Amino acid sequence: MSIVAEVPGFMQVFSDGSVKRFAPELAPASAEPSAGYKSKDVIIDPSKPITARLFLPAAPSTSAAAQLPVIVYFHGGGFAIGSTTWLGYHLFLGDLSAASQAVVFSVDYRLAPENRLPTAYDDGYSAIEWLTRNVMSEPWLERADLSRVFLSGDSAGANLAHQVAVGAVKNKAFPLTIKGLLLIHPYFGSEKRTEREMAGGAAGDVAMNDMFWGLSLPEGSNRDYHGCNFEMVEMSAAEWRQFPPVAVYVAGMDFLKERGVMYAEFVRRKGVKRVEVVEAEGESHVFHVFRPESESTRLLQKQIIGFLNSF
Repeated sequence: MSIVAEVPGFMQVFSDGSVKRFAPELAPASAEPSAGYKSKDVIIDPSKPITARLFLPAAPSTSAAAQLPVIVYFHGGGFAIGSTTWLGYHLFLGDLSAASQAVVFSVDYRLAPENRLPTAYDDGYSAIEWLTRNVMSEPWLERADLSRVFLSGDSAGANLAHQVAVGAVKNKAFPLTIKGLLLIHPYFGSEKRTEREMAGGAAGDVAMNDMFWGLSLPEGSNRDYHGCNFEMVEMSAAEWRQFPPVAVYVAGMDFLKERGVMYAEFVRRKGVKRVEVVEAEGESHVFHVFRPESESTRLLQKQIIGFLNSF
């Protein structure tokens, strides 16, 4: 049995289809307030399974009766690795909840290659449905304002947030209105290579991205699948005008920065009324996960809060 795909330190895929993942340091949820927030794990669907971690500000700065905005967050990892239980995500999202005075609902969706796309997208929709069904019965959601829901995520999670937003616009029965998107270092692709992907020295990054797409795309699909290539989504001009405002956060040293800027330009051309691109100069891909307490991460949180508070 041989290794057919590998992310060193994180995952190995073997020729018999089995997968071995190596998780970094994990953080347990805790209902006891710490660093300004508390957290709780919930089960969205035990049969699949889909779970999530809720983060709440420990000491809301607003009155006890005030409702809090909701950030639905999807972690990154090329659709094949990652979890909201990773220490980096736990610290970043907990701090974001405290600083933004928001409920953060961070979803652990099913991973590829065992569960190829569109499974992660389906799980994203299931998470939204769970949120709307349980807002009146889950004590930790009693202050959640479902009229102020924002979708967010990093890398593949940003891609997932975009796809859920597309579904929300196209599905007239979608249970709530998405106020805005906060996409951090979004992960997209296409069969056509970009200038940066064809440049010298890019071969390693291209190969890693191609490997992740190879693990996650539906069997028989290529990188022009609508979940990879955002230009392939089928939406009318009227639907694009209903698409929520978007903030795209890119990192100056990130190989995916080019794709993030291209995405912002695309949705702006489609008629999305508010599209912002914010760059963290000199920073790398998902720096906020690997360095959740850095100055750059604090600045990212402030930028996110500025977007939230503009509504």
